[in-house]
Amino acid sequence: MSRSVPAQPTVGEIARRTGYPVHKIEYVIRSRNLQPATVAGNARVFSEADVAFIVHELDRIESDRSRGGR
Repeated sequence: MSRSVPAQPTVGEIARRTGYPVHKIEYVIRSRNLQPATVAGNARVFSEADVAFIVHELDRIESDRSRGGR
């Protein structure tokens, strides 16, 4: 029997879901001092709330950039 395991929101999974490159996701994680919910091996696993925050911050950064902000 094959069990479907939901994708864990690691940095790579967040990149796949959102289309943002890994380096931009890493930037938000470092600059906002986000800590993973857990660690599985070498993979940092984030909560869905963290994912939403990361996406919000990336969208805000892109919006600021397109309006000529910092």
